[in-house]
Amino acid sequence: MARHPIITIPNLLTAYRFAVAPVLLFFLYPEPSVGVSLFAFFLFLTGALTDLADGYYARKHKIETVLGKLMDPVADKVLVCVALIMLIPMGKIPAWLVFVILARELVITGLRGVAASSGIVIAASGMGKMKSILQYTALCVLIFPLRIVPLPFLHEMGKAILYVSAVLTVWSGVDYFYRFQKVFLKTGH
Repeated sequence: MARHPIITIPNLLTAYRFAVAPVLLFFLYPEPSVGVSLFAFFLFLTGALTDLADGYYARKHKIETVLGKLMDPVADKVLVCVALIMLIPMGKIPAWLVFVILARELVITGLRGVAASSGIVIAASGMGKMKSILQYTALCVLIFPLRIVPLPFLHEMGKAILYVSAVLTVWSGVDYFYRFQKVFLKTGH
């Protein structure tokens, strides 16, 4: 991999997710007004879209950086964690579901850190990417204010998508652990 500057468009998109997270925390405070809820929805949606855009752009323009590979998944998790945690007091998702998702994310982030300290970067799997897309979709649906378009089943659909993503979250976590173990056994770490 060639050396690239740290400040690249993909890294700026990753930084955007970090910047959006605390703002989202503030705007997802329980029982926000319709305008505030809509703003939170657009903040989360733009953060989710930057996740899809940064990796694609980096690969297309061959400007992937080690910093980007390490920080991109962390930024994703920070954004998703904020939304998950703030939806609990709003009564939109159960705390146990958030715990399952967050526990997996913390374990995988720790494993990534161990791998990175040994000079190994284990990329996200297709299953992990699908999990992220489902999480983003579910959270967008759950954050969207129903008072704008009163679709009574919309949040139930978002919750169902989140349950499916939770299954993929656990499954991809097991897959990641297996791949992590294989790489470490192969390299002798």
